[in-house]
Amino acid sequence: MARFSNKVIVITGAASGIGEGVARRFAEEGATLVLGDIDKAALDKLAGELHGTVETCETDVSDHAACEALVQAAIDRFGRIDVLVNDAGVDHLGKVDEGDFAEFTKVIETDLYGVVHMSRAAIAHLRQSKGCIVNVSSVSGLGGDWNHSFYCAAKGAVSNFTRALAMDEAKNGVRVNAVNPSLTYTALTAGMKEQPELIAKFEERIPLGRGAEPADISGAIAFLASEDAHFVTGVNLPVDGGLTASNGQPPLS
Repeated sequence: MARFSNKVIVITGAASGIGEGVARRFAEEGATLVLGDIDKAALDKLAGELHGTVETCETDVSDHAACEALVQAAIDRFGRIDVLVNDAGVDHLGKVDEGDFAEFTKVIETDLYGVVHMSRAAIAHLRQSKGCIVNVSSVSGLGGDWNHSFYCAAKGAVSNFTRALAMDEAKNGVRVNAVNPSLTYTALTAGMKEQPELIAKFEERIPLGRGAEPADISGAIAFLASEDAHFVTGVNLPVDGGLTASNGQPPLS
């Protein structure tokens, strides 16, 4: 399948986890890639493993100038942007009065402002190409979690930003959607795999009985970015094994 041949895809947070999975999926489908991440060495290693044309750029999405530079790199090299995937993010566990306030600021500036910075930088080019944005939000952007208020605040804002931006840009031919994963096995969640009791609780709550792999999420992102989803915009798509289908009550059988 080559749904994205002749398409230029910009991906943030591409050096690992879901972002890496997305880069691999788009490369398999013929895309030209522009990859951003704070870990340039990991980006370059990934680029060497991918087929096709790949440009890499060290990018801290919390810095609006760095986001503008990533977009400009895509335009300078390829002259267009067709898809923007906003994946870069960090996490934080703890109650609202625990830890340094700088930890809250880091989550908001990376997970929320990064999406806004990239969208602002790319939107004029996406209007020209009639392209689309796919944001990586979370089930934590659809409902609350214990000990996760900073992350929920950021991802909740991303989910609603997705809806609002989709409404604003529909008349310009730009679609904006988000995926909302639950537990996904990446470097960010590696510590959880070492807690079998916690993983068992997740597996009990997820109807499909397991956490996701990055490929599970990247397939949904590729769908939303493709012409197969040409009439889909403003959607927050749970890619969660059925987790959010539940009303929260325990199994009755």
